[in-house]
Amino acid sequence: MNSESPKYIAVEGAIGAGKTSLARMLATKLNARLILEQFEENPFLGKFYEDRKKYAFQTQMFFLVNRYKQLLDLQQYDLFTEYIVADYIFEKDRLFAELNLSPEELQIYNTLFPLLKKNIRKPDLVIFLHSSTDRLERNIHQRNREVEKHLNRDYLDSLSQVYSDYFFKDEQGRLLIVDSTDFDFVANKSDFDELLTEIFRDDSALVEYYKPKKQKLL
Repeated sequence: MNSESPKYIAVEGAIGAGKTSLARMLATKLNARLILEQFEENPFLGKFYEDRKKYAFQTQMFFLVNRYKQLLDLQQYDLFTEYIVADYIFEKDRLFAELNLSPEELQIYNTLFPLLKKNIRKPDLVIFLHSSTDRLERNIHQRNREVEKHLNRDYLDSLSQVYSDYFFKDEQGRLLIVDSTDFDFVANKSDFDELLTEIFRDDSALVEYYKPKKQKLL
């Protein structure tokens, strides 16, 4: 690691991609301040998974305000000397809004989002965990969160497509796209060490695509 190493790292991916697990591991390794999405505080989330059309707007607006307040607090930290690792980026909110809201609801949302976004600090590096729907479903089943029991495959497929469209087509600043379908950085220390080396490479390009040297089939 050197003075040009990313100090503010955000991990992204669809539901079940392993964002929080990787963020925790990176924060521990780097002795970093950890910023985790507070999904459990959203009182509408469980109802949203049962009836997305009815509860989408309430769910989204709660997340928007909550994420904004949480990430705005980063302004007080010194990113020249302190590492920060988050398990989401602010733009995530817009991706979910575009997927879940009606055209009328999205119009209201789009008047507010840009006003908030301009106050949010961008990460130095975003790690996008790109995973198959099969792997997402397996991870969701294994963690067994009550709030996610009504998630279905069609929704995960749509969400994965929204994420792919965003990260593969838009310019995001420094981006590391990780093929994580058969990559287990939690169970295999060597997988995590490989990824860590990739993150802090001195010669990394603005956008990097990383596929593990050895794919581990679970």
